[in-house]
Amino acid sequence: MGRRPARCYRYIKNKPYPKSRFCRGVPDPKIRIYDLGRKRATVDEFPTCVHMISNEREQVSSEALEASRICANKYMVKNCGKDGFHMRVRKHPYHVVRINKMLSCAGADRLQTGMRGAYGKPQGLVAR
Repeated sequence: MGRRPARCYRYIKNKPYPKSRFCRGVPDPKIRIYDLGRKRATVDEFPTCVHMISNEREQVSSEALEASRICANKYMVKNCGKDGFHMRVRKHPYHVVRINKMLSCAGADRLQTGMRGAYGKPQGLVAR
């Protein structure tokens, strides 16, 4: 079963739902590395500082954070070298999103309950 599109989890509707002893079975986030480039560089070594922010209150999945990190890292390495920059991803995916799996095959009406007991199982993590 594939992933649902981002429009299903983009908007902030619920309270923060972090991984805890009550919310178990959460898959690990896809993004693992948050610091890139020359990590030991001091503040004075680079002439500019660039921040990428979003003006909208949305949720970004850990897969999207990882994809944007890889893309930005490739661009920076190609243009200014491996040690010519330091990049940090500041958002961490803590909020657990759930999925109420539905079957769409023949005879599925005998196996599933529809919206009865529709709480859902943990599917992934998003950053707010």
